[in-house]
Amino acid sequence: MGYDLIGDIHGELGALERLLATMGYRQRGGVWRHAERQALFLGDLIDRGKYSRQVVGTVRAMVEAGQARCIMGNHEFNAIGYHTPDPNSPDEYLRPRSEKNRIQHRVTVDSYKEHDEILEEDLAWFRTLPFWLDLDGLRVVHAAWSPEAMALIEGSGVRERDNWPEAFPEVFDESSPLGAAVSEVLKGVEWRLPDGRSFYDKENNERHAARVTWWDVSPGDRWPAIALGPPEMTEALPDMAIPPDYPALKYPADAKPVFFGHYWLAGEPAPLADNIACLDYSVATGGELVAYRWDGEQQLRRENFVAVAG
Repeated sequence: MGYDLIGDIHGELGALERLLATMGYRQRGGVWRHAERQALFLGDLIDRGKYSRQVVGTVRAMVEAGQARCIMGNHEFNAIGYHTPDPNSPDEYLRPRSEKNRIQHRVTVDSYKEHDEILEEDLAWFRTLPFWLDLDGLRVVHAAWSPEAMALIEGSGVRERDNWPEAFPEVFDESSPLGAAVSEVLKGVEWRLPDGRSFYDKENNERHAARVTWWDVSPGDRWPAIALGPPEMTEALPDMAIPPDYPALKYPADAKPVFFGHYWLAGEPAPLADNIACLDYSVATGGELVAYRWDGEQQLRRENFVAVAG
């Protein structure tokens, strides 16, 4: 059975249905099915697009029918924290309900209006999603394959508890070792920019750190070459070398192919290295919803990408 790996959907139900149909999936019994393949969703089903509830319902039905697998994205993780009371702070939540966070999550909350029971069921399902999968021949993670961070998460026992958000509230505190490890896996490797520099992201939030190409950073590389994200981010970065005390990063060329989403790429989908593929091509901001049809190959192929307009 081959895998069809699908990048960040962000509530874009129409694009998801077009992509599934393009790849030969058909609805039977209310579930999208393929006779010979299984879909594998890379997280970030929700937020930004207005059909988050329906996208989650579609994906969850496929998973529960054995037609798909799904890992957690940072937006599912954020939603868990946004709706989980902080056991150590009465009237607060594990993800603070700041204006920024309310705006980011508002469209998802709106999609669940008058569907409170479904929201609770979907949040409970989010809690069961793995942070990554290491399968026969391939790996999937939402943002960064980081063995050190993964070892720390596994060693903590956090995913062995059904009530892990309440039992391990520090997962939402990025200043804690466990919170930093979860952030690296779900949000990527971020390095602070030099000299107090910053840039503004798509949502006009000022950022002082850039996500970097965690699979290939060498001493002497320059910021624009290693920054990972949309053009408006990379164009705002200083054209200077990274500091010499920053570590080199490398994903082995002979390791299993790894697929991820998260980074809002643009342009024609293609491998980032022989065994590296990002499948997030900004569907929620006028880009495309992208999949990769994997059939066991070690060296990824441009022709295996499938894309539909948002």
